[in-house]
Amino acid sequence: MQRYILTLLLSGSFLACTKELTQVNPNVITQENYWKTENDVLSGLAATYKVLRTPFRGYWGYKGVQMVNGRGDDFFIRNDSKDMYQLTTFSNTPTTSVPADIFAGCYTGIFRANQIIENTPNAQISDELKKQYVAEAKFLRALNYHLLVTNFGAVPIITKVPQDRTAYFPQQSPEEQVWAQVVSDLQEAKANLPVSYPAQWVGRATKGAAIGYLAKSYVYQKKWAEAEAEFKLLAQPTGQAQAPFTYDLLANYEDNFLKEKDNNVESLFEVQNQNVGGQDLSGTENAIETQGSTTAQAFAPTEVAGWFQAYPTNKMFTEFQKEKTMTGDVDPRMYASLIWDYPGATFYRKPYSQFTVVFGKLSRIKKYQNFRDVDEGVKVSEINEKTLRYADILLLYAETLIMQGKTTEAYPLINRIRQRAKLADLPTGYTQDQLMAELRHQRMVEFFREGQRFYDLRRWGLLEQEIKNSDKEGREFFNLQRHAYFPIPQGELNTNPNITQNPAWK
Repeated sequence: MQRYILTLLLSGSFLACTKELTQVNPNVITQENYWKTENDVLSGLAATYKVLRTPFRGYWGYKGVQMVNGRGDDFFIRNDSKDMYQLTTFSNTPTTSVPADIFAGCYTGIFRANQIIENTPNAQISDELKKQYVAEAKFLRALNYHLLVTNFGAVPIITKVPQDRTAYFPQQSPEEQVWAQVVSDLQEAKANLPVSYPAQWVGRATKGAAIGYLAKSYVYQKKWAEAEAEFKLLAQPTGQAQAPFTYDLLANYEDNFLKEKDNNVESLFEVQNQNVGGQDLSGTENAIETQGSTTAQAFAPTEVAGWFQAYPTNKMFTEFQKEKTMTGDVDPRMYASLIWDYPGATFYRKPYSQFTVVFGKLSRIKKYQNFRDVDEGVKVSEINEKTLRYADILLLYAETLIMQGKTTEAYPLINRIRQRAKLADLPTGYTQDQLMAELRHQRMVEFFREGQRFYDLRRWGLLEQEIKNSDKEGREFFNLQRHAYFPIPQGELNTNPNITQNPAWK
């Protein structure tokens, strides 16, 4: 966990005999002269948002995207990166660096959010803005705790900036308490965040994002009635948006993953990437760090200057073809998500037949790639990571209804997803089990490469079954008790005497 050191905001105090030596230098940022203006608060928020996309510690950064996708039965990461290969083959240990980096990144975001929450009430801004900015920080704190509890289980809850050394070593709280903290923060965010912002503030957390993540948090706890109540605030039973919200599915599924269509009507929250700032891709925080993503280059083939670190499993390739469209074609989400050798297929302006088949895999990753360019090159991708889409809301809403036996009410929500994919509406009369099987298929093909699959399978109790029933390398090493959650990073155990290892990893 971050040891709560932020050079920009913390300063030392030195005792001296003269008045001159105890004066505050107005040209140096200190805790005493910061958090006074609206710009101070906005800078603090920007620093908190940015942690979500930093290359090594950001959950939606270069390493984080690989981590959350690489463990599913739909995705594999090859062996040029030792730690990522350990994760994808279930041979990781408490010393594997990537989960440790994400763990630290989440607590960095939490620490920064706590600073905003504590200091904004003293800033020279209106009470209305104070309430909004605190709510925004609580959304970000809740999001980081949501990521921690879904990946590590029981983790420490820290809601205040530590004032002395003893506060640096918190104990873990049970999962139920962590979820309670997530829910509490999101409820306040829901109450005080705006529905939308002026164009200059696009990408900031909104009321809809808070409601969406609150509902999703209830789904992960299997609190179906509570989840349903939140989903109803966003969507009508027909799948249309509920006023005052205007969310909708894009007509063209692929548009969600093109930079020209970032921050669209389907997006409730997304992590902003821009090709600005500089070419430092190391993940450190400095004036020349990049504000974009190298994930597209990491996943691109070597023929187009990519690192080719990941590819879809053949199980995923087959899943996309389980049902044809009403015109007899492949599901359009397959064309948007994968590239394979079909007639006329092109990738990075080259015939796909010119690309070498490797590892016996039948396809490559297309979603989130800059495939319309000549290559990925040594460049930074500007495509935003969509962390919560309206499609996710509709399918999770349907799941909450099915799990309560309200199968008839779930039909329109699933059919909206099917209609965009040019699939026929479902026949009536499905049982609860049949409708859940359909929902599981739709989530698998709808959210490939979006970090959902592993967590869906765990929630449905199908993780072991589906991992082992795949062509994923390393599936034979999967152990449900051990791999359902990450171990607490060894570095935390070494430095915090009050934290203990997850039981399956002892």
